[in-house]
Amino acid sequence: MSLISKITSWWRGFFPIKDIQTALDIKPAVSPEMIRLTELWYNCYIGEAEWCGEDISGNIVVSLGLESSVVREFANVVTNEMTVKINNNDTLDKLMNKALAELSSELQKGLATGAMVIKPLGKGRGVQYVPQSEFIPVEYDSEKRLKKVVFPEVKKIGEYWYTRLEYHSIENGQLTITNTAYRSSQKAVLGAEINLADVDEWSKLPPKTVYNTDRPVFGYYRNPLPNIVDSSGAGMSVFDKALGTISLADRQFSRLDYEFDSARRRIIADEQGVKKVSGKTVLGGDVFTPVDVPDLFKDFTPDIRQADYIAGLNAYKREIEFQCGLSYGDISDPQTVDKTATEVIASKQRKYDSVKAIQRNLKTCIEELAYALAFWNASTLSGYEVAVSFKDSILADEEAERKQDIQDISLGIMSRAEYRMKWYGEDEETAKKNLPDPAEVMP
Repeated sequence: MSLISKITSWWRGFFPIKDIQTALDIKPAVSPEMIRLTELWYNCYIGEAEWCGEDISGNIVVSLGLESSVVREFANVVTNEMTVKINNNDTLDKLMNKALAELSSELQKGLATGAMVIKPLGKGRGVQYVPQSEFIPVEYDSEKRLKKVVFPEVKKIGEYWYTRLEYHSIENGQLTITNTAYRSSQKAVLGAEINLADVDEWSKLPPKTVYNTDRPVFGYYRNPLPNIVDSSGAGMSVFDKALGTISLADRQFSRLDYEFDSARRRIIADEQGVKKVSGKTVLGGDVFTPVDVPDLFKDFTPDIRQADYIAGLNAYKREIEFQCGLSYGDISDPQTVDKTATEVIASKQRKYDSVKAIQRNLKTCIEELAYALAFWNASTLSGYEVAVSFKDSILADEEAERKQDIQDISLGIMSRAEYRMKWYGEDEETAKKNLPDPAEVMP
């Protein structure tokens, strides 16, 4: 289970950073500005961007969820055709398959917040996905890999808040993992140190263990974007460059919503000429606007200018696609993308480059995760081999692929139902139902 389902992100002020610094004698490796941005990215991802809500004019701005759409598109494409195999060790292979079962959904948080850790929970157990918003980086090495990091965990038991700090530190060719626990009656205060045994779930954890390895025992993924905020190894969100345009798109959608709301049909009439029910003025199913003008009865049905608003919204979406490295039509309406063939190919190449860069970093993360799983299961010397592969289908010619699939149908390799499922997005039952009668199919 992700830590985010249990607590609020530490970047958002939940964890007492200064108390943790004092307790562990550490200093976060990131700047206050990076902390602020990570908070902003996470809030945007969950639909709570700082520009959402009621503005100074009283208008309500709601999130379109474009940030989550961007990361979902990347995560789906990156992992859709990925295969991971650990050779020469069936146990590790099974553990890896289990660990990556939720990769596509969990990767979205890493893409949104800039980075993530996939941390095994011990021998024969599962893994925990920890986005950058939920761990405290203390030191990065020269290759911007995590060298020292704190993983906080918070529980509320009764009236008290309990915090466990799991601190990983690589130094002098050794890995040291410490566990310390604290109790407080207040939510955002670390409180006094207690014994790990005071919390049943933490009672079997050792306070300190030193291992003879100079490698982290988790996989670390970082977005392939330059950190322009500070000199740390912290990652940047994939939608960071598009935040300004995303805010404009959210406001544009709010204008569109207002256009529909303000253009509702109204009946303007003398209030003496309509019926009152329970003290309220009604007139059929229409909205009634009473005026003190005798014998007045007028229908007010204004034109709706949604076409212009929708066109403007799609223009913003296309700009977001460009800024994030997606193809045109990934989040915008593909039917309204008026681009030349050269521009379409260029946009596909842009997305291809973005996805390949993410895949390279994800491959490194998975290889590190394989070592971590081998470490916790005493298999580092077992001769295991990690094979990670990705298919390149982004630049594939759709027409050529359709022709190949039709040829596969004629050869009996693919069924007609499978063809409909792939190209029409139908489920198996619907695809079979929509198949034409063989007699109706032209030879």
